[in-house]
Parts: sequence; structure tokens; C-alpha cells
Amino acid sequence: MPLIVMCGYPCSGKTRRAEELKEHFEKNSERQVHVVGDGALGVDRNSVYEDSQKEKNVRSSLKAEVERKINKDNIVILDSLNYIKGYRYELFCLIKHAQTPHCLVHCLTSAEESSLWNQSRDAAERYSQDIFDALVRRFEAPDSRNRWDSPLFTVLKDDGLPLEAISDALFKRKAPPQNQSTQSQPLSSANFLYELDKITQDVLLAIFNAQKTSVPGDLVSVPGATEKISFYKSVNMAELRKLRRQFISYSKMHPTENTGQIANMFVQYLNKSLH
Repeated sequence: MPLIVMCGYPCSGKTRRAEELKEHFEKNSERQVHVVGDGALGVDRNSVYEDSQKEKNVRSSLKAEVERKINKDNIVILDSLNYIKGYRYELFCLIKHAQTPHCLVHCLTSAEESSLWNQSRDAAERYSQDIFDALVRRFEAPDSRNRWDSPLFTVLKDDGLPLEAISDALFKRKAPPQNQSTQSQPLSSANFLYELDKITQDVLLAIFNAQKTSVPGDLVSVPGATEKISFYKSVNMAELRKLRRQFISYSKMHPTENTGQIANMFVQYLNKSLH
């Protein structure tokens, strides 16, 4: 059943809103409601968010827990920062594969307001100011024009939750259709992992070289793909490699028999993640 993705600055009220949603759906439906969040993992937030590898591991653990919880009977609420648009796209791919609707609830606050709330917390629950400031700087605000950020419900601190509209978004909408990048196929090709590694590396190299002569707005062809990369900004190799690792991780869980489509699937993923 549906997934609700919470999103917002640190200390913006996400957990409070998640509990409101849980209480509402438990009272008004017969479905189980599961809240998946950082707190359940028992991690120290400052040590996690100062180390990119630890943070990546936590995000992976949360996504895996969401994937385990989603079924025909449950409502799942993901209570975390969810501040990276590429990660929100991965969650979107997950719900497409599970064939269930989702929505995003953005708890919108100013950085100053969230900082004051952070400082008022107990020391054990507080972000250090350096970590807090870094997370605010890195925050990629949701945009309802993106399929993975839609339907989007933006909630200010004094607003009531639009519970009826959220319920309609979850229960009166059809699940998004699967496409080539989210269809799960049985892994029958012994060369799949080799082809996945080689093709994605070739695409990255083509993009990196094309950037030397391209300008924003150009459409660039890459080896093995009929779709083209849309250049909106220059991207360094470190970011490209990060996106490649994310795509490979997802593809290993959901391999395709048609390795000829890997390049197009990777281009689709990059175009969505780089916008």
C-alpha cells in the first residue's frame, strides 16, 4: 500500500507530522501504519551526517526497510530528511516496482526557525551547528513538477495537515506504471553484471568528454543509447560516479534480461537525477 515520504530541514517538524498521519490513518482505516525513520536505527545523527559513507549506509537501510514493509495491507511513512532528489527518485522507482501510489509531505520552515528548534532539544537529540548548517546547505527542495516529488503537500509550522487531500492522493490514484527502468526481470544473463559495469562506465566517459565542448541546453548522444543526455549544468566526475553507483545498486536488485536497454535506462536515470 502507499508510501508517504516526509521531507524537510533538520528539526522542521517531520516526526510530529508523521505521528499525526499515523494516528489519523489508524483511526480511519483498517490498514497497519508503519513509521520507518532514523530513530528506529539507533544511530547518532552527528556521527552519521559528518561521514558520507555512514550516511549512505543509513539511507540504504531505510530504503530496504521501506521495501520490506510495503505490501497490500500497509501504509508506510518514511520519516527522515530525504533531502537528496536522487534518493527521492530511488524511492519513486521502488513504489513503481511495488505498484503502489505515494506522496511527499514537505515540512517547510526557515533555516533560522529550525535552528532555534534544534538548539532547544536535549543535547543527545541535538545536531551540532556545523552539521545542521551543512544539511541545510545540501538540502534539495522538492519540486512538484518532478514525478518523484508529486503529489507534493507543503506544510507550514502552524498549518493543519491536509489529511483528506493526502488520503485521496494515496487511495484514489492509480499506481504509476512500470517502465523499463523499474521492471524486475529474472536474471538469466551471466554477463549482466559485466555489461552493467562496462556500459555505465562508457556512458560516464562519453558525458565527461562531451562536457568539454557542450553548453547548457545541448543534447548529447552516448554509446548504446537512443535517448540523449540533457545538459543543464556541468557535472564533475565525482558526482557522475556517485550516480552510477546508485544506478548499479538498484539494477543489481532489479536486473533486466535485455542488456541492450541498460544504456537507455542509465540515461533516463541521469536525466532525472541531474535536473
